[in-house]
Parts: sequence; structure tokens; C-alpha cells
Amino acid sequence: MNKLMLRNQIEHFFIEDLGEVDITAESSIASNAKGKAYIKAKEDGVMAGMALLSVGYHILDPTITVTCHIADGELFRKGDVIASMEGNVIQLLAGERVLLNLLQRMSGIATMTTKAISALEDKSIRICDTRKTTPGLRMLEKYAVCCGGGFNHRRNLSDAVLLKENHLVAAGGIQKAVNAVREKIGHMVKVEVETTNEREVLEAIEAKVDVIMFDNATPEKIKEYVKLVPSGITTEASGGINLESLPSFNGCGVHYISLGCLTHSVKSIDLSFLLEGEAY
Repeated sequence: MNKLMLRNQIEHFFIEDLGEVDITAESSIASNAKGKAYIKAKEDGVMAGMALLSVGYHILDPTITVTCHIADGELFRKGDVIASMEGNVIQLLAGERVLLNLLQRMSGIATMTTKAISALEDKSIRICDTRKTTPGLRMLEKYAVCCGGGFNHRRNLSDAVLLKENHLVAAGGIQKAVNAVREKIGHMVKVEVETTNEREVLEAIEAKVDVIMFDNATPEKIKEYVKLVPSGITTEASGGINLESLPSFNGCGVHYISLGCLTHSVKSIDLSFLLEGEAY
């Protein structure tokens, strides 16, 4: 993750959550009170986002110390202490909700990604995400996919060309769309085309695209399509695939399977933030 972008995002989230002042903490706790806090897992999961704690608390109070006990990408168990913090109690509490929310969501995504890889059980196929991310959280959510062992698709619309159904309709078909794109983009930009049947797969091959996506195709159909595709073209399966259906795609032959569910349907991991004993 880009530390400058991360800092900017967390500052924005703190402003949203804190408002002008945390009236509860500042009216009930001595301003110089010190204390220790820890984050504890309430269920099993895969860690993602530990850097948020050090960056976030440095924004609120650079004197707060943060110790991470679990690294990103590591499995943790219910009851494990994820991290511990020590410093000004008011500032510890000020960062609690924002940082915990982000850690829970990111760890949920990492956990689901790991489960997807396990469900597919095919090391020849990479699991990747989509752009179906939460607005404002894409960098964090895509990083979490990587923590879970997955890979990133496009980060934004400027990363690569992906000609989908609506583009093809507007451009007049695959060949016309690809020709138009090749006339305008540089040699460093890859071109992917979404296909829904054998005719479109053959058209994409003829157009010499870099990547062919099989959209909403069954594993049986994909096996047929893959046989048609030259070795120099990357293949991807996408559309309506979830954890339940993933095992049926084992051995289908594509290079990638992209899953929107990794980010748009994820359940956050349950973590708790607790102060240790009395403030001092």
C-alpha cells in the first residue's frame, strides 16, 4: 500500500468519525491519562491491514507505541491478541472505531480469498478480484486480496482496456472495437475482451487480443473454449462464480478466475478492542 495515500485516507476517516471533539472521552478521562490496549480476535481469520495501526496512531499521537503480533497474510485463531498499543488513553480510544472497522473488513476479504483458493484447489489457476470494491476503499480492499493469496485485476479504468458487452455494442463488434483501441493506446497497455459464446471467442482470437474473458460460462464450456485459444493469449473466467460453485471450475484450464464476491459480499472478521486494567 502507498503510505502517503494510506495516511491521507485515514486522516479523512478520522475527521468523519471524530467531528470536532470526542466529547465522551475528553469529558470523562484525564487528558494526560496513559494506558494499554489490545486487539483480540473473536473468530479465526487471515490478517490484513496491520500497517493501519501504526500509521493511524501516529496521526493521532506519535508517542503511542504499537506492537503487531500477527503479520499480514498470517492465519490467526479465536482468542489471539492481534496487536497491542500503549499511550494516551483519549487518543487510543479516538482511533479505535475507524481502525478496527478497517482491520475487520480487510481481514474478512483476506479470509474469503484464502477460502476461495482452498475451495478451487487448483494451483494452475489464480484467483483475482474485480472493481466491485467499496468506493474509497479500493486500495485497501485490493491489498487485502493479496494478503489472502489472491491477485489484483485492474485497479482502475486507466490500468488496462477491458472491452465488455456495452463497449462492443457501441463500437460495432469485437474487431472494430479492438482496431479502434489499438490505434489510440500505447504498446504497454493490454487489451482484454469479454466473450459469451464460441463465435465471440474466435473473433477475439482473430483480433489478437491479450486476454479473453469467458463471461458466465459453465466449466464445461470453458474447457471447450480454452482449446481454441492460442498459448500466447491469457484466459479468464468471470461472472456469477462464488465459493459454492468454485470447486466445479477445478481443471477448467483458464489462467485466472475473477470473483466480485471477494469484496462486494464479504463478511468482516469480528475483532475487539479492549483497554487493559486502569489508566495510569
